[in-house]
Amino acid sequence: MKTIHTEMITAVDTKIAIQGIKGSFHHQVAGEWFGADAPLEECMSFPAVVQSLVTKEAGLGIMALENSIAGSIIPNYALIDNNNLHIIGEHYLNISMNLMALPGQKLAGITEIHSHPMALLQCTNFFAKHPHIKLVESADTAESARYIRENNLTGIAAIGSGMAAELFGLDVLEEAIHNIKNNQTRFVIVKTHNSVLPAEEIDKASVKFVLDDTPGSLATVLNVMNNCKLNLTKIQSMPIAETPFKYSFFVDVVFEKYKHYAKAKTILELMTTEFKVLGEYKKGQQ
Repeated sequence: MKTIHTEMITAVDTKIAIQGIKGSFHHQVAGEWFGADAPLEECMSFPAVVQSLVTKEAGLGIMALENSIAGSIIPNYALIDNNNLHIIGEHYLNISMNLMALPGQKLAGITEIHSHPMALLQCTNFFAKHPHIKLVESADTAESARYIRENNLTGIAAIGSGMAAELFGLDVLEEAIHNIKNNQTRFVIVKTHNSVLPAEEIDKASVKFVLDDTPGSLATVLNVMNNCKLNLTKIQSMPIAETPFKYSFFVDVVFEKYKHYAKAKTILELMTTEFKVLGEYKKGQQ
């Protein structure tokens, strides 16, 4: 169990916005980060999570950013950036994708599988062995489980957490059907304003920058990071819609001393056409 960060809940009634409902993987992260009794704002999409923060329905939000099998959830980078959210922490969750259905169902009788698109992407090897099964995308893993239970649907299975199976009284037909055994998702904790962590506790940062068309400009930026003793852990490019074939870069860096990062930040602000800090926080445990 990871450390519970109850100090980040600024008031007793501060809600935690999650994508999905109780039983989802976001719900698991909320429990591990804030404790089992943390009040939740259940949202059926990531834009709805952001909206709940902007309108102050919730004070904190949890958003998945990348999965070790399915890759980055690129739209979520844009949601954080465009709505000026701040990443104040991260959490890595070991993901086990379980196939579940009403009690008494057998795998041979399943004709449809419902789940979130990212969950389906993590289980493609399993689907290849069962090509007759129709895949149906849904808003949430746990919502798919609830839908089967509430409508007493036979012949239909969901993919989700063991917690979802238990909450909605479903039997697990197959455990851990994801492609690779070591399956992790990185989640971030977001707010509409920055964290109050002291500099000496910060050892990771997420930044966004845009470069001009000068040849080698990206290599120069990466060289600055290296010279300032920053370890690049993630780089994600995203097209700038208003300017065809021009890209913004989203980068995660870790460092031993905040002063090294502060030095790099000062230099990069001068080297780039746009530079923005998306979050400064303590790196999560993998």
